[in-house]
Amino acid sequence: MTAEKETAAHIPVVIVGAGPVGVTAALLLARRGVRTVVLERHHDVYPLPRAVAADDEVRRILQAAGVGEEFAAIARPARGLRLLDARHRVMAEFPRSGQGAHGFPQTSMFDQPELERVLRDALARRPECDLRTGVAVVGMGVGVGASPGVGVGVGLDSNGPVRVTFRRDGVEEHLWADAVLGCDGAGSLTRDAVGAGWQDLRFEERWTVVDVRTSVPVRCWEGVDQVCDPDRPATFMRIGEDRYRWEFRLRDEPEPEPDHERLDERRHERLRELIAPWVDLPYGADFEVVRQAQYTFRARIADRWRRGRIFLLGDAAHLTPPFIGQGLGAGMRDAHNLTWKLARVLQQGADERLLETYESERAPHARHAIRLAVAMGWAMTGGQDGAAALRRGVLAAAFRIPGLPAAAARDLSPALAAGPLVRRRALRRARWGGLGLVGGICPQPWVTVDGRRVRLDELLGDSFAVLTTAPPSPSLRAVADGLGARTVQVAGLGDDGRLSAWLREGRADAVLLRPDRVVMDEVPSGADDFTDTAGWASLLHSTRKPRPSGQRAVETGLLRSATR
Repeated sequence: MTAEKETAAHIPVVIVGAGPVGVTAALLLARRGVRTVVLERHHDVYPLPRAVAADDEVRRILQAAGVGEEFAAIARPARGLRLLDARHRVMAEFPRSGQGAHGFPQTSMFDQPELERVLRDALARRPECDLRTGVAVVGMGVGVGASPGVGVGVGLDSNGPVRVTFRRDGVEEHLWADAVLGCDGAGSLTRDAVGAGWQDLRFEERWTVVDVRTSVPVRCWEGVDQVCDPDRPATFMRIGEDRYRWEFRLRDEPEPEPDHERLDERRHERLRELIAPWVDLPYGADFEVVRQAQYTFRARIADRWRRGRIFLLGDAAHLTPPFIGQGLGAGMRDAHNLTWKLARVLQQGADERLLETYESERAPHARHAIRLAVAMGWAMTGGQDGAAALRRGVLAAAFRIPGLPAAAARDLSPALAAGPLVRRRALRRARWGGLGLVGGICPQPWVTVDGRRVRLDELLGDSFAVLTTAPPSPSLRAVADGLGARTVQVAGLGDDGRLSAWLREGRADAVLLRPDRVVMDEVPSGADDFTDTAGWASLLHSTRKPRPSGQRAVETGLLRSATR
């Protein structure tokens, strides 16, 4: 071991980037007792709005991070999404309910700076978390003898400690970490460190985004409007009580600019023309442009998400057009998927192969969401050839088929693909029979505990859980004890029978839930045990005792006995 390594601090996890994904990852790790250092180049929260929408699954992740109530205070439920034609006639409507399967409104609008302040306030309350701002990460390497510079080091693909090099106030410093999470955005240095390149999913358009604060009456339906006009596609949404956002695609040809003296006047007139379908804007009206910026919307996904103990999350791993509001959501799902696995490896000695399931589960899921967003972008623009109008007409007719819009909305977060933690046998039944639960996420109804009404996850805690319709068999109890899982009989929970109905529809007597609430395995109706305990137990086997998860620590030998 070098003298330099002896003097540099050692941290279980270093997170590069203190945006919503990075801070959420730190909070999720903190709830499992994992210490983190979060490195952020900016000194404060970025003051201008970017992400504005969250679905109910993202709200459940924020609940898991401990900021569910704080986010509720700044969120505004939205009714859904409408596709409008060039004359602003409704072609299709995708309704979103005020109470989704995860226990929250299916779509919530918010101001990203407010979300980031909520997250950072929570971070400041956690002794496990250390946020360092004004820091420029300049390199990382793996293994003894690692040198400054991106991707320089000995055994870069090993699972050895990672040295992170950064500058603060002109002074170069180092940290050694058991793992590094790259939450550093589209221009990620971490992506360079893992040697990842972009896979282009063939969408690139320039748009202008206008955020406004006004007391002037605005015509809106409390949801999102997508204007499917090849000449001037647009998006409009209400974000808050007096906050609105418009997005307009820029034409390929450069638009003539007036001389400097008339530039602001011309921009004001142009904006007035663009927003006229939604608001009548008299001169001198209360109408503040909070931000107007140009963006290039792209569809890309990294060709690798991990190298050794260095991982990519959020925009460092994938870029999506914003048309279905899943940009932030995909990154939050990354954090929820990876953090419990990383904590189990670092704290309990679980098999390193558990970390391989992060990319194998999240990459196909993210790719699916990006393709949906690209399809929505295609529906909005549709080209300007002679068949464009016909295609949009077919699209409008298709979405008038009963049940199709609701089905399309559900497809925003499909079940995970088959893998080591999603048992293939049960998933095949889900695909062909439409009834399997494995790979999907357990719903979260309100339940009654000791006379109090709480959401299900508050009852289950942060670890594994078993939901069952009957008293658990000895083998189920052994599995639950081995995983440190709480076992809950769904009857009598005061949830209006929702969980019982969910299990019945899935033809299951019991399910095993992962800490991210994905169904990992099930006990089919009439059976006595999970379908394939031996298939996943080796990945979760711990060399140390699990930490207590709201109950007691248990010996891992029970998990071994359950697989025999």
